Amino acid sequence: MSEPQPIAPGAVAPEPASAALRLRGLVVERGQRAVIRDLSIDIPAGEVTALLGPNGAGKSTLVLAVGGVLKLQAGSVTMDGLELSRRRPEQIRRAGVAIVPEGRRLLSDLTVADNIRVAAYSLSGDRAKAGRDRALALFPEISRRLSAPARALSGGEQQMLVLAQALVTEPRYLLIDELSLGLAPVVINRLIPTIRAVAESGIGVLLIEQFATVALALANNAYILESGRLRFSGLASELRANPELLRSAYLLRGSDGHTGDGGG
Repeated sequence: MSEPQPIAPGAVAPEPASAALRLRGLVVERGQRAVIRDLSIDIPAGEVTALLGPNGAGKSTLVLAVGGVLKLQAGSVTMDGLELSRRRPEQIRRAGVAIVPEGRRLLSDLTVADNIRVAAYSLSGDRAKAGRDRALALFPEISRRLSAPARALSGGEQQMLVLAQALVTEPRYLLIDELSLGLAPVVINRLIPTIRAVAESGIGVLLIEQFATVALALANNAYILESGRLRFSGLASELRANPELLRSAYLLRGSDGHTGDGGG
């Protein structure tokens, strides 16, 4: 196998014919400072794609921008050829792109059932029920706690609930920011096969994960983001076989005078 090469800033791979969520030339600013700089990646349908990088690299900013929460200064987001750039968050969600932001954002005073119901508000009755049933089948732990307030759940159960909220809408693509943050290893091991099953069902998953070994074990392709720019693009197996590449990319932090967005 040939040695994988770091990706040049702004480089764009040839367009594959398969279905994918494609990000091209994205520029995102926060506080009048560029946090994402000319970023281009593909998230193929039916696969897990890993996005790795040190804290402050811009990963969380990217997720929020793709979800329409933050404004794009430049670039495009297309889903299977459909242009999503600069649409409102609810329009992007209805089109088939769901995001799970860092921090397990729930309506803590509402019950588990109500949190799921709120997430499915835009669906018809039949679709909402079908989506709810499918999501809860993936997470039987929370299906047994539907009447409990979200604040009463453990950290692992709360992570299952935010994932269920995203999946109830039957997205084509799912962006997960920090799946394992603050969770015990036993909970992480419980979630890994679920994420794999989600991808095998045909959903494209972008997984941002603090534990590179977790992400790379699930992913087909991987990217490393540092100071808002891609430092590596290639097969996850290449990073698994060459961990020094991952370590080198992390050590690049600050070498170009930037420190990212401070928020992942």
